[in-house]
Amino acid sequence: MEKVIIWHNPRCRKSREGLNYLKEKGIEPEIYDYIKNGIDPEELAEIIRKSGLPVEAFIRTNEKEYRELGLKGKQLSAEEFARIAAEHPRLLQRPIVIKGDRVVLARPADRIDALFQ
Repeated sequence: MEKVIIWHNPRCRKSREGLNYLKEKGIEPEIYDYIKNGIDPEELAEIIRKSGLPVEAFIRTNEKEYRELGLKGKQLSAEEFARIAAEHPRLLQRPIVIKGDRVVLARPADRIDALFQ
């Protein structure tokens, strides 16, 4: 089976739900704690592109940094947001689950099923 990776923030309830969902399905993912280990902007930009989702789907608009950085209403490219997220990782929506070239933003957790269809 192809490796499954979850970009995870252990302090986030939705991220924990995604991890538990995988484990309930018998999948032991590689856990990447991007808060602790940091974000490589090039890697994140590629993940965003592979997801097929708009950049805005990956931005946590309720975070203080979102307002402080004046991001509301700005159209950001994947590269621009990835550079910002590398400096402000709390802005990244989670969990992100990756299997090969496929990426899902697992909110809600059952979106993970799309990786296995």
